[in-house]
Amino acid sequence: MAGLGGPPGGAPDGAPGGGEDEYRSVVFDESFVRAARLQELSAQERITDHAPAVRRRPPLRRAGLSRQALILVVLIAVAFGTAVYMGVRHPYQSPAGQRAAEPARMTVVPLAPREKVPGAADAALLYARSPAAHFRTAAQGIPLPGARRTAHFSEDQVFNALDTAKNYIVRSALDPGVVGGGEVRSVRVLLDPDQLRQFDESFEKPAADGRHAPTGWLIRFDPARAELADPGIRVDGSLRVVESDASTLEVTADHTMVYALRPAHDARAEASLFTVRRELHFRFDRDDLRLHQTHLVASSVQAGPLSCAGDSANHLRPLLAGQQAGAGVPAGTDPYTSDDATALCGTLADGAQPKV
Repeated sequence: MAGLGGPPGGAPDGAPGGGEDEYRSVVFDESFVRAARLQELSAQERITDHAPAVRRRPPLRRAGLSRQALILVVLIAVAFGTAVYMGVRHPYQSPAGQRAAEPARMTVVPLAPREKVPGAADAALLYARSPAAHFRTAAQGIPLPGARRTAHFSEDQVFNALDTAKNYIVRSALDPGVVGGGEVRSVRVLLDPDQLRQFDESFEKPAADGRHAPTGWLIRFDPARAELADPGIRVDGSLRVVESDASTLEVTADHTMVYALRPAHDARAEASLFTVRRELHFRFDRDDLRLHQTHLVASSVQAGPLSCAGDSANHLRPLLAGQQAGAGVPAGTDPYTSDDATALCGTLADGAQPKV
């Protein structure tokens, strides 16, 4: 006899433990029911609202979701703060104690010839018979020395300093447009922004005061007086770089440049040579290296043949073929040697002139 509540025929064959075990795998527990997105409406709700038999339940709010969102916000804030900090304290930032920019110091010394300036119809002949015979032309005469890392600067940074110094020399002394008295912007863009005011004042109000001589910044001839007879300017000299401190590189450029000139607007006139001995001192901080700019510390120029009585601060007004300076000064200065000029005017040594 079957037990109370059991099926009359007892448990089905092959189903031990009773018939309810057959449906145990499809019985939904309470957590599954609560998580269901669909919920059956009551009979009263279906009668009054004429609504569908089921309604969509709002999703359960997970306690962990807000915690994850909070963690994500914190991580984003930390990453953003790190990026800002690294941007402010990047490795190229100039140190707080860096020295203030100093105005460039400049000296222009005219060299007067003892005799008449020699000339020839062929500029190449003048070069061949002068001390500049072995000089190379334009930028080829300014080879870069090997760039080697220093205690605080990489090889690339040292190279950038040398390359920027070379660019300044090429643009300021070997560009026919600049040399002919034209636009000077190509030189200006290479200067540290702290020096732009001094540079602009030098061209707006030139003065032979050791601070505001345009010919201290660049080489330019009076376009009403002379022009290039040969665009191939001859150059010879050297570049040297040293690390002055942990945040500064300094480059010294020492070059002799020789120009073939003739009277302005007279293509049939004889040419003559004009020689410039120019020493420049450049300073580079880390920002200058990154931006390919420089700070011109000092400029020393010896140039001739010039008249000692002329104004050489704004434009160079060369003595041309057949012209003579008149009374000079006792000492002779040779721009092809490394002797420093000690007077405001010197005498151009006879050996510095071509033999014609």
